[in-house]
Amino acid sequence: MLLKTFGWSFVITVIGLAVAVIYDGWTALGIVAILGVLEISLSFDNAVINAGILKKMSAFWQKIFLTVGVLIAVFGMRLIFPVVIVAISAKINPVEAVKLAFNEKDHYQQLVTDAHPSIAAFGGMFLMMIFLDFIFEDRDIQWLRWIERPLAKLGKVDMLSVCIALAVLLISSFTFATHAHQHGGAHADKAQTVLISGIAGLITYLVVGGLSGYFENRLEEDEEREQEAEEEARKSGSNVPAVMMAGKAAFFMFLYLEVLDASFSFDGVIGAFAITNDIVLMALGLGIGAMYVRSLTVYLVRQGTLDDYVYLEHGAHYAIGALSVILLVTIQYEINEVVTGLVGVVLIAWSFWSSVRRNKRIAAEGGDSADGQREVPSGV
Repeated sequence: MLLKTFGWSFVITVIGLAVAVIYDGWTALGIVAILGVLEISLSFDNAVINAGILKKMSAFWQKIFLTVGVLIAVFGMRLIFPVVIVAISAKINPVEAVKLAFNEKDHYQQLVTDAHPSIAAFGGMFLMMIFLDFIFEDRDIQWLRWIERPLAKLGKVDMLSVCIALAVLLISSFTFATHAHQHGGAHADKAQTVLISGIAGLITYLVVGGLSGYFENRLEEDEEREQEAEEEARKSGSNVPAVMMAGKAAFFMFLYLEVLDASFSFDGVIGAFAITNDIVLMALGLGIGAMYVRSLTVYLVRQGTLDDYVYLEHGAHYAIGALSVILLVTIQYEINEVVTGLVGVVLIAWSFWSSVRRNKRIAAEGGDSADGQREVPSGV
């Protein structure tokens, strides 16, 4: 199972490190290795969230996620995305941006750093909506009940998540954005830029998340009707019509996964400039890390880890909430990537430990496990 799931990750690692050595010697190998570890540490919560979505998809779409999805993640977000950001922010054509990336690396890094407020606002709003929609939902299994129970009651108010996200965006645009951090330690007023980018991130979440949720609900309804049709068919001996909505549902869930991965990759791409401004080494290192995150996602699905350790998904969503706030704060202040990574790791480790304690308590009391039929206090 381990080799089957992570096999391609191992192969890509070897190829990536070999390309790094050929490209710029042994120093480049070390840089690529560090970037790979950075991406994995920053994106572990991404793997947990992805697994919660991917487990609803067929084996075919899981393979698409590991093939086409990896190409989008590596070449789209880790190579093309920084170039596009430079082209838009500097108002130059993409060809000139590519030339800057390879021939004027310091200037290229400066342009990407100066574009960080808009990137952080877009990603911060997208991730914050994911967290808010999760925390305001009434769930059978709750982790930090003293927080989640009252918030679930508040979640009955329509559009509460959107209202809170917009309020946070307004506060950020008139506080952090008025003294946005720029290259060389300078500061600039980016309130309008942050406001527009944040609204764009919010709209993207509502459109993509809404479409994926719509088709997922349609699929569930069709599956219920199919089960009823099967029962009728057994009685009458007629053929059962096939369900046709699975393709659309899976496609939009796949699209949602890719946008989600893009939002998670923002901090990794920006943080990578603290290590190197070489776009090739950046793409190699972050690409290797992205491959392991995807393999880990599939591994969690196939092992049923989220069903066995029921608080992991909660911990990952709390990590998302923390990351969204960190992204908004970095509009003005620099925060070390180690701090960002540790926040996610600590929250997920805490939720894993709580899940283990819960499972032991249920086993000791002879209760039912992970299906939620008999829920016991988490102890936190």
